[in-house]
Amino acid sequence: MDHPVPPRDAPDDPEALKAIYASRFGHRTNDRLVLWETLVSAHFQRYVDPTDVVLDLAAGYCEFINTIRCGSKIAVDLNPTITEMAGPDVRVCHSRSTALPADLTGAVDVAWVSNFFEHLQDSGELLATLRELHRVLRPGGRLLVLQPNIRLLGAAYWDFVDHSLPITDKSLSEALTLTGFTIETMKVRFLPYTTESRLPISAPLIRFYLHFPPAQWLLGKQTFVVARANPTHP
Repeated sequence: MDHPVPPRDAPDDPEALKAIYASRFGHRTNDRLVLWETLVSAHFQRYVDPTDVVLDLAAGYCEFINTIRCGSKIAVDLNPTITEMAGPDVRVCHSRSTALPADLTGAVDVAWVSNFFEHLQDSGELLATLRELHRVLRPGGRLLVLQPNIRLLGAAYWDFVDHSLPITDKSLSEALTLTGFTIETMKVRFLPYTTESRLPISAPLIRFYLHFPPAQWLLGKQTFVVARANPTHP
C-alpha cells in the first residue's frame, strides 16, 4: 500500500506570521469584528451547542473563537499575537497543525478551520493536519472548514504571497474521506474570497447575502464544508 509522503517543515517564523497578519488585516480590525460577529450569529452558531468544546485551528486574530457561544474554547496558532487577541475564556496553544496538544485527544466537539489549508506546503501536510484534527475530535465530532477554492478563483488564488497549496472542493473532499471524515454538507460557492469591497461591511448586508443564494452563486469563491469524524477510522 502506498503511503503519503511525510510533510516537509513549513515556514513557521512567529515574527514573520505577525508581520503578515498586521499588514493584511490590521487596518480593518473593526470591519472584521462586524463581519465575524454577523457570520457566527447568522450561520455558523447553528453547528455549535452551548456545552461544546470548540477548537479554532490557525485562529489568527481570534474573531471566530471569541464570538462563538460554547462551553470551552481553544485557539491554536503560531502567531504570537494570538495571546493578545484571544479572550480571557480561551485556552491558547502555540502548536503546529501537524502536532496538536496531546491532551486534546478525543476532547473536542467542534473544530473550526478557516482560510488555512492553502498555506500548507503540500498534500502530505494537509493529510497530516486532518489526521490530527480527527485525533482531537470526539467520535462523531464536527469539523467545519471554510476554504478558498482555486477552481472558482483561478489565478487570483495566488494573490497572497503565503499561499502554497492549491485546493478545490473535490480535492478537499478526497482529503477528508482519506483521513476518516464523512461529509455532511458542502456549499461549493459560499463566501467571497476577501473582505475587500467597494460596499461597506454591515450586518444587514451580510445577513442579506447569507439568505440570498443567487448572491452566493455569483460572488462565492470559498467553499464551506461540515464533516463528521468517523468513529471507526483507525
